[in-house]
Amino acid sequence: MRLSFELTEAQQGQLNAIAQRLNVPVDALAAAALRDLLDRREADFESAARHVVEKNAELYRRLA
Repeated sequence: MRLSFELTEAQQGQLNAIAQRLNVPVDALAAAALRDLLDRREADFESAARHVVEKNAELYRRLA
């Protein structure tokens, strides 16, 4: 999938500086950052969902 989005000049400068420091292409850095964000959000959601299920299971045990 290809995406296109607008960055401010400041954001573009930051992205360029980080990419240069890491010696990677800007588009590869942006793609890696997006994948990391998506993976982290999925892990956070799974953790929260697991907590709710466990808490509800404890509540149901108490009510039984």
